[in-house]
Amino acid sequence: MFTGIVQGTAEVVEIEQKADFRSHTLRLPLPLLSGLQPGASVAHNGCCLTVTAIDGDLVRFDLMKETLAVTNLGECTPGSRVNVERAARFGDDIGGHAMSGHVHCTAPLVQRIDSPNNRELWFELPQAYSRFLFAKGYIGIDGASLTIGRVDGCRFNVNLIPETLERTNLGWRQEGDRVNIEIDPQTQAIVETVERILTQRS
Repeated sequence: MFTGIVQGTAEVVEIEQKADFRSHTLRLPLPLLSGLQPGASVAHNGCCLTVTAIDGDLVRFDLMKETLAVTNLGECTPGSRVNVERAARFGDDIGGHAMSGHVHCTAPLVQRIDSPNNRELWFELPQAYSRFLFAKGYIGIDGASLTIGRVDGCRFNVNLIPETLERTNLGWRQEGDRVNIEIDPQTQAIVETVERILTQRS
């Protein structure tokens, strides 16, 4: 489980490409290395990946075909920076909302509106996921737990404070960039349960 509070960004320093498979090596920030062992989970842009090898501050992860197809991680190149968060531990503060690290889809950034000390970003979800959008609901964007501001069909916006812009890669996202989306699990469970009950009654 993850909290959606991004702990920083990490540089992709090496990529090994194979058929429908690749390995990423990240240079993790030193505070995130303490106690890290092979087999541990670290979220990359909100996608839960498993540590396969550690060499100093260089940490390796494997990405299978499904991960490359569903997320934006297949677009990474050496020098790219991804949002990172280590798995939550018992007793950690849940400053965002509970996230699984399972990305549902990607969404393009369709509009970026800058104003003093604020940035408004509009994204467009695939039609199948728009029913999970609610104003003031939670959503995971590249691993960051954010509150939805407004909803307009398949489009929704979030408003980012300077701290979020500084801590995450959302600070340099441009229109047309694709971000990973994780639907809030509780919202998904409620919507799908209500849909199922209404279908049974009809």
